[in-house]
Formats: sequence, C-alpha cells, structure tokens
Amino acid sequence: MFAYPLGMQLRLDAADRLVELVEERRGPVYVEEAARRLFALRHAPVGMARSLLEEVIGEDSRLAWRGDAVGLADPPGADLPLERATFVVVDLETTGLRPGRARICEIGAVRVRELELEEEFELLVDPGVPIGPAISALTGLRDADLRGCPHPAIAVRRFLEFAGDAVLVAHNARFDLAFLDRETERLAGARLAGPVVDTVGLARRLLAGRTPRAGLGSLAQFFGTDTQPCHRALPDAQATAEILLQLIGLAQERGALSVADLVDLAAPRVRKVYAKRALAFGAPTTPGVYLFRDAHDQVLYVGRARDLRARLRSYFRSDRQRPAVESALGALERIEWRVCGSELEAALQELRLIRELHPPANARGARPDRYVYLRRRGDSVVCSAKPSPLGPFKSRSRARLAARVLRGDELEQPELALPRLRARLRDLSDCRRFEDAARLRDRLSALEDVVRTVQRLDRLRRTRCCLIVPAAEPGFVRGIFVANGRIADVRTLASRLEVEAGLAASDLVAQSHLLAEDADELLLIGTFLRRPPPELRVATLDAEEILRLAAALPQALVAPARKPGRAHAA
Repeated sequence: MFAYPLGMQLRLDAADRLVELVEERRGPVYVEEAARRLFALRHAPVGMARSLLEEVIGEDSRLAWRGDAVGLADPPGADLPLERATFVVVDLETTGLRPGRARICEIGAVRVRELELEEEFELLVDPGVPIGPAISALTGLRDADLRGCPHPAIAVRRFLEFAGDAVLVAHNARFDLAFLDRETERLAGARLAGPVVDTVGLARRLLAGRTPRAGLGSLAQFFGTDTQPCHRALPDAQATAEILLQLIGLAQERGALSVADLVDLAAPRVRKVYAKRALAFGAPTTPGVYLFRDAHDQVLYVGRARDLRARLRSYFRSDRQRPAVESALGALERIEWRVCGSELEAALQELRLIRELHPPANARGARPDRYVYLRRRGDSVVCSAKPSPLGPFKSRSRARLAARVLRGDELEQPELALPRLRARLRDLSDCRRFEDAARLRDRLSALEDVVRTVQRLDRLRRTRCCLIVPAAEPGFVRGIFVANGRIADVRTLASRLEVEAGLAASDLVAQSHLLAEDADELLLIGTFLRRPPPELRVATLDAEEILRLAAALPQALVAPARKPGRAHAA
C-alpha cells in the first residue's frame, strides 16, 4: 500500500502526540484510532494507517507494536542484572544553564563494567560562543583553551561512540541530558534512548535522613570518594562513578536486582497530582500564558512559558513545587492557556494578569501597592508609598535598611554615600567592633541594591524604542512601544496606520515618577533588551525603521522546531 512519506518534524510531532495518547489511555491504542487521532484519517485502510504509523514508531524508541496496537516500548538493557550491567557516567561543563542559549564546553565520562571502574573519556569542546566570566571562574576554562577543539556535534558523536549501549548515569541527569539531547536531535533528529540513572534521585531515596544534601560535593564528602569534584568534567564524572558504586550497594541491600530496579529507585516518587496530568494534554508547543483554575473556576496561579506543553507537563512529572504552587496543584481542576507569538509578550501578559487577578499562589508582581520609595524628611531619609524619583523598590525591609545610612543631602545621588560607608565599615573592623560592623555591612549591602535598581531604572526611563516580535497569528508581528519609562502601546503592526498609532501613543506619554506597575513592566523590558531572544527586533521610534524590521521579521525567522519528547527511559 502506497503512503506519502512523512517529513521528519511531522514524525517527531506525531510521536509526541502518540505517546500522550497511549499515556492518556493507560494502554495500547489500536491502529485505526491512532491514525484517526494523529492524521485525521477517519476511514483509511488498515494497511495505509499502519504504514504511516511505522514511520512514526521507527523514529522513536519510546513506542513499539503490541500486535495490532501501539504501546510504550520496554527500554533496552533494563532487565540486566546489576552485576552484569555496563554504565557510563557522564558529566558536562557548559557555557551556561540553558541548552537553547548555552553550549557544551567539556565532556568527561567513566565506564563502569560489572561494578568495576574501567575506561575514561575526556574531551574539551569549542562551544562556538564565549565563556562568561562566572563560568570561567568556576571551571578555570577560558576561550583560548577551547580554540581548535571539536565542535559540540562532533564531540557528542565521539561520546556516543564511547558510551555505546551502556546505561547512562549523571548527577542531576536532567541538566546533562538536556544538552546531550539537543546535540543528538541535530545529529539524528531524535533524543537519547534507553534507561538513565540520576544519582541525585538515587541518593535522595537511599540516604533519606542520613545526609541533608544530595549535591555532588556533599555526597563525595559523605562517601569519602578518592576524587573530589571540582567543576571539571572528568573529575566530576569520576566522583559520580564512585558514588554510583556506593549507591548500587545500598540499592542491593534494599532488594534491587536489575537496572530497571535502579532506575525505579532513582525516579521521582509519583505524586498525587500526577493523576491530573491529562489536564495538560493538547497544550501547544508555542509561547503563552497559563492559568490554573479550581472547581469554582477561580484562578489559583498564573504562569508563562516559551513552550506551554513542556512547562505544563513539568508540573506533574518533576519534584515538588514551592508550597504555594503545590497547594494550587492540589486544588487544580482546569488549565486555561492563551497562546502568544513570543516569550516577551507572554511575560508581559503574565505580569498584567497577576496584577489584575491576584492569584493566591503567585508572589512576584502580585502586590505593587506594597512597593516603596525613598523620600527626604528633614536631614533624614524615610520610606514612603508616595512616588518619588528614588524608587520604587519591591523590598520594604531592604529599602528601610538603606534609608538608615543615607543622609538627606545624599538622596539625589545615593551612590555618593558608598565610599563614606565603606570607609566607616573598615574603621569598625579595625577597631574590632564586629557587631556594629555586621549591622553596617547589611545596611551597606541594601544601599548597594538600591543604587543598582535606581541606575537601572534611570537607564530604562530614557529608553525610547519599539520591540518587534512575532504575533500569535502566522505572518503577523506585534509592536511594543516604550517611551518615558512605560509601555505606551502594544498592537499588531498590520499597516502603516498601526505603526503611526503606536508612535502617537508614545508621544502622549509624559515624564513622571515611576509607578510600581510601570517599573515592573520596564524592568521586564530591560531583561529582554539585555538578553534578546532570536525572534526579537528593536527599532527606534521611527516609522520607516519599524516598518522595515516588521516586514523582514517573518522571513528572517525559521519556524522553531517542536520539541520531540524524550525516548522512553524506564
């Protein structure tokens, strides 16, 4: 039976939806229903439907045929006895924390065969992006050290050849595998398959009550490993391998016999809210905002995501959330999501919805009426709810600490007080007046926070620009007009008239003291200007420049690939 071949991205999307369907049904799904749900084929011949599904299943190791139905596959190697299993313990150093922006700069790995340490793998990687000063200070790696080294795709290919069919192990596996998955997607269009053991989860389960932390350094100290972790890939992998062997011994004492038993011990415990995961089925992979609602349709929590599907799934599959969000999940009955064209517009909508709805589980931005300003009262400085040039500040307690060390004549330029206070702090330390020095140190730290906030807000208040981002509707763009310390207008730039209307709204914004809600939005804009995502374009408040960038944006953007789900691991 002839069937049109599916494109790679369509296969990956279909595999994600098929895994969701099998999970939703809690069992295999027959060919006819799978084809109907995935490809809208209501009366397709079974042969044609099976041919299409063969393409999907062949690309994704999470899925397997169960007779005439499709179900979840058994992971390879999961039934191996622990004494005969081969593990590869891997650790990565990266240029940052986010796989979308950061890249791998070092890979270290250790093979553990039949509970014995064997070969090692170590490779420096040229990430193609600069290493930030914080990462360089942490790892000791510099850009010059990595020039001429293999690029990430080549390095990951070499690592995969070293790993072979071994069971992968990592400390905080989600982090390392996110970077490895990103490169394997580029190489093969699929993510890593097979069981994965996370030593963090394993330690939390097996050492509950025996050690307060499950960090790599803490566990190395607890077990007395020969190798001490030092934020370099191979030493950290060596320490993790030693920890793994200790944890396997403890797992065997609890009756673990196979790799599957070890994976099960390392997996997060199923929480009651896991039963509500079906509420997230059907969420798109686009940016947007989401609202958690209870049985009375009251909003419990508002959030935003660059990928709604991935973010919503994480609430039901990951470890416990902070208490307020965990409480909201307990009362959750419905999830509402609203699609946005960009992460920036989603962040702006989130901020405004929190301010409007006051969801009980949201902390950030929910009560701008509690923000304070610093004002002069005689020769002293006090906190006030009345707007002034110095503020607003979110933390009333930090603002009060800063006010205690500011003189009235220093209010207009609070940074001028810093040298005086630093000299006073040195004098107190020299005189061994340590309690007084500690109090002044805390107040000085608060004043430094105040100065940083004031300087940042001052820079942003002088910003006049139009931020251009994709709209939710394909082919359209949105303009966010910023002038005189506030967002003057947000609109779809469908024509010159829309651009001119946005510019007119910007001209109407007068200079004034920053209100708390305006400051929140301005700081949000500043975050995106400081680290602009690929889809953001910034124009001056000039109609011709805005029109030119708005017209070019849809063609310049390559539609982001939807993220395939992870290959079944346990």
